[in-house]
Amino acid sequence: MKLAFCLYKFFPYGGLERDFFKIATVCHNRGYSIHVFTMKWEGDIPLHFDVTIIPVKFWTNHGKIRIFVKRLQPILTHGGFDAIVGFNKMPGIDVYYAADPCYVARIANLKPVLYRLTPRYRHFAGFERAVFGLAAETELMMISDIEKDKFIRFYQTPSERFHLLPPGINPDRKAPENANDIRAQWRTDFRLKNDEKIILMVASAFKTKGLDRAIIALSALPGPLKKKTRLMVVGQDKPKPFQKIARNLGVENKVRFLLGRDDIPKFLLGADLLIHPAYTENTGTVILEAMVAGLPVLITDVCGYAFHVRRAGAGIVVDSPFDQNKFNRVLKDMLTTDEANVWSQNGIQYGRTEDLYSLPEIAADLIESIARKTQRA
Repeated sequence: MKLAFCLYKFFPYGGLERDFFKIATVCHNRGYSIHVFTMKWEGDIPLHFDVTIIPVKFWTNHGKIRIFVKRLQPILTHGGFDAIVGFNKMPGIDVYYAADPCYVARIANLKPVLYRLTPRYRHFAGFERAVFGLAAETELMMISDIEKDKFIRFYQTPSERFHLLPPGINPDRKAPENANDIRAQWRTDFRLKNDEKIILMVASAFKTKGLDRAIIALSALPGPLKKKTRLMVVGQDKPKPFQKIARNLGVENKVRFLLGRDDIPKFLLGADLLIHPAYTENTGTVILEAMVAGLPVLITDVCGYAFHVRRAGAGIVVDSPFDQNKFNRVLKDMLTTDEANVWSQNGIQYGRTEDLYSLPEIAADLIESIARKTQRA
C-alpha cells in the first residue's frame, strides 16, 4: 500500500512529530510505501521515508499553511495513495491524528467575539471544520478523551468517527535494574551535590506548558530549600522571555536551559521531580515517561494524562482553577516529604501493568483498515 503522511513541520523533539515518526515507521515495517509531505524538516531524513519538502514563504503562519495545502492538494489527488494521514488539521485527509485541542472551543474561552472575524480565525476554524465537520468523512485518532466532547459540541461530529488510542511512550523510559547507577553517574556528569534537588521540565512550548509558573514556584521556595534546588528545562523553544522572569525573581542562576536532546531517560532517572504546570495539554507524554522511570510528578489537571497520575498515585495533580500560591506550597511539600519514594514505586509498578506503549501499532492498524477500504472501493 502507498501511504501519505502530511504535517506542517518536523523536528526531532516535538511530541506530535515523534508520534508521527513511530507510526510511520511501524507502517513501513509492515511493508507499506511511506511518502511524507511537509514545509520543513529538521534533522536527518530516514532512508525508508520518501520525504517531499514544500517550502513556503509568507508573513503569517496561517498564510503559509494555506499556500502549503494548496500546493499539496494536487499531489495528493493524483498520487494514487491508499490513505492520506494528517498530523495537522487540513482538508483532504482520510485520517487525522488529533494531537491538538479544539481550536474553536479554545478561542471561545480566550478571545472576544470580534476575533472570529479575523483571517487567522477563519482559516483555522475552517480547516478544523474540514476535518471534524458533519459533512467530513475523516476518521479521527484521538490521543485523549478530554477534547472529544468539545468537537462534538461545535461540529456535531458522529461518535463512530472517533478512535481513542492508548499512550505510546517508548519502553526504554522504564526504570532499568541499574537505575541508581545511571542516576549517580548523571548527577556526577552535571557536578551536582548529593543534597541538591533537581526539578525537571521537558517541553517544546515553554509558554503553553507553564514554565513561568514553574519559575515562580521555584522562586517562592523557603531560603534553605531554594539554595539547594535547581530547575532544569529541556526543550526546543526560545528561553529569553523566561530567563528574564527568572532574573527578575532572583533565581536566574537556579534555572538551566538545555536544548532538545536524545538522552531524556537519564534526566528522568537523575532528577527528583518532574514539573508540568501546563495551561493546556492534550495529553502530556513526558508525564507518563517520568512515572514509569520512577520520577514523581507535579502537574495541573488540564493535562489529558492527569488521570494516569491519580490512578497510579505517582505524584500530585493540582486542580483548576490554577492558584499560584497553592502550587508554590505543593512544590515545597513535594521536595521535602518522605512520600517521594512511594510515588516513585507506584509509577514504576503502573508502567509494568498498564498499556502505555502500543499507540504506534494501534494507529497503524487503523490506517491499514482505512487503506484497505479505499482499495476495495
